Amino acid sequence: MALYLVKRLLIAIPTIVAISLVIFVIVALAPGDPMAEFALNPSLTEEVRENIRRSLGLDQPLPIRYVKWVWAFFRGDMGYSFTSRSPVKELIAQRLPTTLWVVGMAYALSLLLAVPLGVWSAVRRNTWGDRLLTTLALVGYSLPPFVLGLVLIIVFSVQLGWLPFIYDSTLQVQDWPSLVAQLQQSTLPILTLVLLQAAMLMRLTRSAMLEEMPQNYVRTAHAKGLSHLRVILHHILRNALLPIVTMIALDVPSLFTGALVTEQIFRVPGIGALLIDSIFRNDTPVVLAITLMYGILVVVFNVVADLLYQVLDPRIQLG
Repeated sequence: MALYLVKRLLIAIPTIVAISLVIFVIVALAPGDPMAEFALNPSLTEEVRENIRRSLGLDQPLPIRYVKWVWAFFRGDMGYSFTSRSPVKELIAQRLPTTLWVVGMAYALSLLLAVPLGVWSAVRRNTWGDRLLTTLALVGYSLPPFVLGLVLIIVFSVQLGWLPFIYDSTLQVQDWPSLVAQLQQSTLPILTLVLLQAAMLMRLTRSAMLEEMPQNYVRTAHAKGLSHLRVILHHILRNALLPIVTMIALDVPSLFTGALVTEQIFRVPGIGALLIDSIFRNDTPVVLAITLMYGILVVVFNVVADLLYQVLDPRIQLG
């Protein structure tokens, strides 16, 4: 496994470099000028604008700008925001706790709900309970997040008035009432993400379980006298986890980069909302940093998923 890990890391490095190049070229060639906000200021002369452009390195050729940016990024320097003039690392650090709270809680709840329900649905296939769960999962999977979020706002905020639909970023948890307020304002965005993620994961779990249940090793385990529950949990589920682990690993980067649509709907000040705002403002250092972080996390967790395959199924030979 150690040799395989070294090989994957050697492959991951040029992959990350290629991702960074693609991201940089797309952002650099995208319409919009980072200096657009200065153009609206009549007090700035053309000479001053050119000096600002030169100080930001925007006057240099694309290859030079790319090399400087990627070298600085991997040294821990993500640059400065064009709009707020703050270090990009500080902007991300300010938004990360909110994203980890909302998206992380939704992710944990999705796993706790989806996997057991998927297993139960597969074991009880073609019963009324299975049909009900698969129908609900299909509805949850089919609804776009902006539609589901708006429906939840209309029902729980507008009609019932139970929960706020605007996230208060200034709220600080210091006592019991503030904790309750934090939970209330987090409920709708978390619920939106849970319904979407749990629906996808439950359908995948059910499908993976149904593929494994007719296999010969299941009949052999029953013939040996193992209990039905032990066969399901220790044999079928373990083999069915392989595609589930892939999906879980690919979803983990969203814990750090946020849920773009959901954060916009509920005004959650997370990294996803920061990325959208930066795109609208042509704040390229922030856009580049967040998108490259996401690409790196996807590559890393792909490697983690491959390593977990052999832990779950020793028959898999990594090489």
